[in-house]
Amino acid sequence: MKNHILSQTLESLQDEFLKWGEARWRAGQLLDWIYRKHAGNFDECTNLSKALRQKLKDNFSFYIPPLLQQCDPGDETRKFLWKLEDEHLVESVLIEAPSESAEDGPGRKTLCLSTQVGCAYGCKFCASGRSGFVRNLTAAEMVEQFLGIERWNRSLSPTRTAPERLISNIVVMGMGEPLSNYEELLRALALLNAPWGGGVGARKITISTSGLVPEILRLAAEPEQYRLAISLHGASDSVRSRIMPINRKYPLDALLAACAEYQRAKGRMISFEYILIDRLNDTPEQCHALAAIANRFRAHVNLIPYNRVEGCDFKRPGQDVIQGFYRELLNLGISATLRQEKGGDMNAACGQLRLRKMQDLKRGPGSS
Repeated sequence: MKNHILSQTLESLQDEFLKWGEARWRAGQLLDWIYRKHAGNFDECTNLSKALRQKLKDNFSFYIPPLLQQCDPGDETRKFLWKLEDEHLVESVLIEAPSESAEDGPGRKTLCLSTQVGCAYGCKFCASGRSGFVRNLTAAEMVEQFLGIERWNRSLSPTRTAPERLISNIVVMGMGEPLSNYEELLRALALLNAPWGGGVGARKITISTSGLVPEILRLAAEPEQYRLAISLHGASDSVRSRIMPINRKYPLDALLAACAEYQRAKGRMISFEYILIDRLNDTPEQCHALAAIANRFRAHVNLIPYNRVEGCDFKRPGQDVIQGFYRELLNLGISATLRQEKGGDMNAACGQLRLRKMQDLKRGPGSS
């Protein structure tokens, strides 16, 4: 089986080109076609000789997942559904938002990256795992989500020959548990971080986890300065275990100890993701417990009102409860952001677009 061209580094391609009797600098030309000019196949790389292009075809695959569906569930959110080579479906999200800091520049266009088809961790609020875990994504399939959206953006203005980079930030919190696909994740992020690749700075890349303690500690020992986000969603073990089964294996004490080690090793701010669920984790007691955790780490809290997921009985809190929870965090001195999707559209929920498309395919022609 051929390796995918998107799994290759500049160095690995340079070595391969030397074996073929080609100049090393040709590898840089190829990567420029892929990452800057958004070539979709080797024949588009017209400053490479036909003989070299044939060698590339003979030795590497270059499958481009077709875009099955694109929808806009919110003013600042666009969702993309891709069909992988083995027919499985995977989702990506592009989020436009103002910058949280001067480090981010005037505005952010953030790719929410998926790492698995389905998920094995069974978080009760999430659509990604409702059909179970299918498989890990390869590094190339993760990189292709980035390039697929860049290619889509270029198609909107096809007369541009050298469009500016669209994506400025990456958050690894789409479908799947990123840290359970550790090796491929780190390989993909290295490609997306490289100056000859995606060119996204390490400090503009955030890895989210539901709380895999050994992998958090492993990540703390890596040299890259990636940011860490914890999908917390409950500020006590009793509440969090009801929402996230992973908490039974790695309860809050173990998780927060791992976070402390990550922060000690990196010197970076940790953020906490917190989905507000009606009458479950939206109480004043949970708000104060969350504030105590965030204060311990000087952490930023991203509050996300629950988006409806088909087949799940959770409900979105009332707007007064959402606003009251948010204001109380601010009153307690916590840095917090409240994400406000309009109406809790089911299409906005993570993995929901894929789940609904799979149901449509099962129902057959004529469904939508």
